[in-house]
Amino acid sequence: MIIKNNPEQISTDQIVLFPFDDYSIPFQHGVRLQLVPYRAGVDRTRIVVHPGPPGAPDSSRVIYYGSVHRVGDELWMWYLAQGDDDSWHHRVCFAKSRDGYNWEKPELGLVEYNGSTGNNLVDIQGGQYHIQACVVYYEPDDPDPARRFKAIIETSKYTPKFAVMFSEDGLRWHEAERHPHSPSCEMSGLTKFNGCYYLTAHGGSHIGPTRQMVIYASYDFEHWIEASCLGFRRGNIPPRPVVYGAHQGEQVHLGAALWNRGNVILGFYGQWHGPENNDRRHVTMDLGLVVSNDALHYREPIPDFQMVEAAEDDFEHLPTPMNFKHAALMQGQGFENVGDETLFWYAPWPEQLSNGVRIATWQRDRLSYFQTADLTRKTAQPRHVISAPIDLEGQPCRVYLNVDGLSEYSQVTVDILDERFQVLEGYSREDCLPFTSGFHQKVKWKGGEWVKGKETIRIRLNFTGIRPEDPKVYAIYVEKVDTP
Repeated sequence: MIIKNNPEQISTDQIVLFPFDDYSIPFQHGVRLQLVPYRAGVDRTRIVVHPGPPGAPDSSRVIYYGSVHRVGDELWMWYLAQGDDDSWHHRVCFAKSRDGYNWEKPELGLVEYNGSTGNNLVDIQGGQYHIQACVVYYEPDDPDPARRFKAIIETSKYTPKFAVMFSEDGLRWHEAERHPHSPSCEMSGLTKFNGCYYLTAHGGSHIGPTRQMVIYASYDFEHWIEASCLGFRRGNIPPRPVVYGAHQGEQVHLGAALWNRGNVILGFYGQWHGPENNDRRHVTMDLGLVVSNDALHYREPIPDFQMVEAAEDDFEHLPTPMNFKHAALMQGQGFENVGDETLFWYAPWPEQLSNGVRIATWQRDRLSYFQTADLTRKTAQPRHVISAPIDLEGQPCRVYLNVDGLSEYSQVTVDILDERFQVLEGYSREDCLPFTSGFHQKVKWKGGEWVKGKETIRIRLNFTGIRPEDPKVYAIYVEKVDTP
């Protein structure tokens, strides 16, 4: 199936229509978008990876600046850490989990630390160099087994340039051939889209504030072009005041952690709030949401909205050389749907204050929703939304809803339209059968549940009943049906 929501169209077995993706759901009548934030709150911060015992390579700080990926039936995490006796030397550690909450630090026996290899250090440059960031990409279908795991690291060996690493098992890494024009940036996210790898970071050579979200590209993961795409910026855009200090104003920290859902890419970015006095010790930082349909150009569905709030997160304000006093967060590369939950991992910033990796949670895929809005002008049409055209490529599909608030007084219905907005016979809202709230509720019509694959279609979702304001629609899923 192909949704025609941007020039870079790709074929996928599932299309996810999120309310915040106005390229995939461009037409809206009488509805409003609401994002769903996560806030830990006082005494409710969930630290899932804590510093290790004395003598461990992560005994002083667990910093994150890393990644989480599903590998088989486990979640694997690569995170940065520092021991008690290190002045400023981060190494890459490894942990794994079944549920995203409870993490095990296996003894890998790969890198010696404090006279022992009984630790969870992965072998990246033998642990000899300070690692400032480690963004891992897992590609199990790579035809070369030695490149199933890929990573971009920011390392003191090549400061300020980054290095490319490959691994067969995610634990023992070898460095790719060094290329003379590697970019220099501070990164947090990686994805692959239409055969090209994209790295998000702040940096680049663009006019404007120090921290803007830039995207680097590579087709083989080894050769990264030095030019970057300015994918998203916040500072010096009216009505914001023009600022000139390196740390002043609204900026983007580390680019964005990315979640590629096929037809749309979600990103959580560092929402840098710089002080007027340009003193970095007074920076605060939340995590905001950006969205892309081409992996290059990103937009905020609601400007400056805080998806993960730093306020009241559990920080330990330890004595540090710079004496930071304000709450700030940093993202890492890692989103996962586990059961009925969506999980995301993050940590405090700066590194000197990081006392562990945290977890933010939502109900599954419920990061935003459509709900009816008050209309001063009444119309005969129910409040509704209509998707971009979807080419079924000759294959039938099913439609599912992630929806809440349904009852005998409040329902939603689904029409299947052709590309010119005409209702297909047998797929009208009058033919649509009622269903209940849930995360993955199948849409059925009187004539069946399959949508035939001979058409380019649009999905129209309607809010109906005497209380149309009650339902909340979080996502529409269009899934290909495999036929014999």
